[in-house]
Amino acid sequence: MTKDRLYLFDTTLRDGAQTSGVDFSVNEKIVIADLLERLGVDYVEGGYPGANPADTEFFAEKRTTNAIFTAFGMTKRAGRSASNDPGLQQILASQSDACCFVAKAWDYHVDVALGCTNEENLEAIEDTVKAATAAGKEAMIDCEHFFDGYKANPEYALACARTAYQAGARWVVLCDTNGGTLPDEIHAIVTQVQEVVPGSHLGIHTHDDTGHAVANSLAAVDAGVRQVQGTLNGLGERCGNANLITLIPTLKLKPQFADKLEIGVSAAQLKDITAVSHAFDEILNRSPNRHAPYVGETAFATKAGIHASAILKDPRTYEHVMPESVGNQRRVLVSDQAGKSNLLGELSRVGITVDKSDPRLDALLARVKEREAEGYAYEAADASFELLARRALGEVPDFFQVDSFKVMVERRFNAIGDLITVSEAVVKVAVDGETRMSVAEGNGPVNALDMALRKDLGKYQAAIEGLELIDYKVRILNGGTDAVTRVLIESHDARTQRRWFTIGVSSNIVDASFQALVDSITFALLKAGSS
Repeated sequence: MTKDRLYLFDTTLRDGAQTSGVDFSVNEKIVIADLLERLGVDYVEGGYPGANPADTEFFAEKRTTNAIFTAFGMTKRAGRSASNDPGLQQILASQSDACCFVAKAWDYHVDVALGCTNEENLEAIEDTVKAATAAGKEAMIDCEHFFDGYKANPEYALACARTAYQAGARWVVLCDTNGGTLPDEIHAIVTQVQEVVPGSHLGIHTHDDTGHAVANSLAAVDAGVRQVQGTLNGLGERCGNANLITLIPTLKLKPQFADKLEIGVSAAQLKDITAVSHAFDEILNRSPNRHAPYVGETAFATKAGIHASAILKDPRTYEHVMPESVGNQRRVLVSDQAGKSNLLGELSRVGITVDKSDPRLDALLARVKEREAEGYAYEAADASFELLARRALGEVPDFFQVDSFKVMVERRFNAIGDLITVSEAVVKVAVDGETRMSVAEGNGPVNALDMALRKDLGKYQAAIEGLELIDYKVRILNGGTDAVTRVLIESHDARTQRRWFTIGVSSNIVDASFQALVDSITFALLKAGSS
């Protein structure tokens, strides 16, 4: 039996960015796009070129290797041609492979929000799709408020979908923009839409305002759509969007979908989904949802005695899928085999090959668990994890040793009477037995430490000339005056274009920051092949 291809469309960087309290920098967008490629989604919608400086800069170059890089925008404005619409032309000029245009599919919105006629809206849809395809872009239309529009005026909602398809849109996406439609309604309406647009050209975009975003997406897939839109960890405005981290394992592992549909996520990539989900939360600087389906810490944890007893006899008694299939682990068994399996997978991902019977793995696993109990989280700090692993395997030279560091913060008035704060750091390191002391000023204690640490590493100096710190995040892991602080640092080598994350944990924020800085420089030297 030939399986239909189901395409995964991620809109974290656009729709997910509308989440309250979330604002992605260009660097964060680049890192998240890499996570999405690692997961194996088909489309990465990166934002709205021209809407803000970050999105415009992000689309100045292509940011994906395998996924279709997609720009978001609006259909042309009524009363002007596509060629005379600056907003549309900026989207078409972006370095995207595809363009997803939002169009009103509810006649109420056409009147109130757009202030144009129903016919002018249809003309805008048609002209925009044709302009996009003429520019060599894959075109798609997000039919905004489609389900509410269909319930109010089915003929017009269908006309919007039909117009987009007949104009040449690869995808006509049906949007439950207000998130109030229920699964049975979704299924029934999608079935009706296929009278004017085939399912092979239909997509679904749902919001979670009734808690049914995932269920609504699955209902639409069951009814025939072949593109699913969603976000990492269900990010999105109001109550969020359909959660791809939940949808992907369901589509991949549940027979009612897996037997007839194929997605672009391999079994190996599926095993990485827990790490991807947690890494994304680290980028957002928030704690992962412990109770999240498939990837949460407690998703496969059992406390009740009778349940635990049954799981020890046969895990299938209380597990709907194998936790290893999604990169998670059972939290009842005394054996550490699941933990070791995950460890081997992570080692392989960062390029470390080691035999599963290597006795050093037990010590490394114990060390990782010990560090995680202290507050370290390696899902988003690949460089620190790789250093920890390679040190356990005896593969990291002692490039330098830090003898001591000192930081002073002074708040004073300068010569012209402005109140300023100046930080000064002193770092003493030993390179090949020779002590070197460096002093540097910065706009904060971490900046000063970073500059002082990289100021003079002797024979290794040339290897870190392109190194720069580009992001810095702090999270307080518990309360009180003795709070444990986790610091996550993103570094970049301007010469190799390599990026990496390192982590530090301490009750002292400066000490945690310094740990991450030392790891960053050590990782740079390791990758430069210094000896």
